[in-house]
Amino acid sequence: MARSKDVRITIALECTNCTRRETDGKYAGISRYTTRKNRRNTPTRLELQKYCFHCRKHTSHKESKK
Repeated sequence: MARSKDVRITIALECTNCTRRETDGKYAGISRYTTRKNRRNTPTRLELQKYCFHCRKHTSHKESKK
């Protein structure tokens, strides 16, 4: 069983340019990626350049809130 304070955690990255929203609170048409980061080495929110399928170009993807 995994501990709650593991060093490596799974995070979700969301496109910062997509702004369309759905009515139930979830985002519609936002590119999401999942990745893992080391909590000790990068305590701040992660930001990477990824390809957004809705924007059809490389955009900045930031770590989403949980």
